[in-house]
Amino acid sequence: MQNSFLGKRIKACGYALKGAYILIKTEPPIQVQIVISIIMVALGFYFEITTAEWIFQTFAMGMVLSLEAANTAIEEIADFIHPDFHHKIGLIKDMAAGAVFFAAVTAVVVGFIIYIPYLF
Repeated sequence: MQNSFLGKRIKACGYALKGAYILIKTEPPIQVQIVISIIMVALGFYFEITTAEWIFQTFAMGMVLSLEAANTAIEEIADFIHPDFHHKIGLIKDMAAGAVFFAAVTAVVVGFIIYIPYLF
């Protein structure tokens, strides 16, 4: 079973869950995003947002969390490869952080589009 297609997929899911657990337990940016996501879910229930709004909100939350995780992985790899300061490594890490910034700004815009009509 372990070498079968299904066995390999189950094993891969185990690695993914382990990675998600490590991120949630050890990475403050992920922890902040998890708290924000919980607040947004609570707001969604409070305002009884539509199914389409839930889809957009969920996608935005997943996008930010995914890119934050990728950014963390890129930073870890960069620090492993070149522990001392290096201009190129700094540039790479800044670009990865920029990707998170784009996702976060997009998520904020989605949140405004969803919640401003409920507030006013």
